[in-house]
Amino acid sequence: MSSFRATELDRRNQRRERWVRGLFLVMTLMLILPVLIILGTLAWRGHSVISLDFLLSFPTNGMTEGGIFPALVGTLWLVGVALVVSVPMGVAAAIYLSEYAPENLLTRSINLAIINLAGVPSIVHALFGVGAFVLFFNFGTSILAAGLTLAVMTLPVVIVSTRESLQAVPQAFREASWSLGATRWQTIRRIVLPNSVSGILTGVILEVSRTVGETAPIMFTGAAFFLPFLPLGVGDQTMALSLHLFTVSTQVPNVPEALPFGVALTLISLVLILNAVSIAFRMYLRGKKKW
Repeated sequence: MSSFRATELDRRNQRRERWVRGLFLVMTLMLILPVLIILGTLAWRGHSVISLDFLLSFPTNGMTEGGIFPALVGTLWLVGVALVVSVPMGVAAAIYLSEYAPENLLTRSINLAIINLAGVPSIVHALFGVGAFVLFFNFGTSILAAGLTLAVMTLPVVIVSTRESLQAVPQAFREASWSLGATRWQTIRRIVLPNSVSGILTGVILEVSRTVGETAPIMFTGAAFFLPFLPLGVGDQTMALSLHLFTVSTQVPNVPEALPFGVALTLISLVLILNAVSIAFRMYLRGKKKW
């Protein structure tokens, strides 16, 4: 029986394991703690202005009173346009790079361009949007120009997450489909894509989070300081929550102290709600995987 007793080496390894596990726990808590502090601060200082009237009314009295309804609607417009443009393009590009493109200089150059595009500052995307969509394509300062700018900015996120999700599908699935006479496109459409939708939604979640919070790209291309009406189409300008938060925090005098925190709380709550819906749908699809 003595041969099964823990040796000094075993005890030392166990102590080291506990120290490492504790270190990783502390590091995890250090990542979560700032988020909780931010959410708690926003809720504590901004909850007093949150109401149904605040969400469904227009700003009044020089934006020092009233609500944020046009900014809320405008944010949904911008997110919708960006998603409609970037998701199909990003998924198509990822399918080509993952399933069709050979490994050569052109493919490596495309991958390098995608990585570099992801690192471009948002203000540079804003200037590109002004030159390309506002002036060259003559869309003017509009939801369409701002949404397209946001789509270009978030396109690398969709491409990378989709490509990784496609590559995670076992190669045996493709080979089994091909052996039954299916073409490459039939295999992609019926086998690969259904098993990678949950990963694609991860990219969509990240895109929504970034799109909702961007200010510089929309400031120059389609977002307005104040509008007394709701946009009727993609050719109109619109207010947006991120720009509205910047405006009431820095540009408008005599703003009640709780108002900027209320706008920020609404903005981050919108991000959390959209992400929660996407995550729930992703978990539902992940549960239907066959592997």
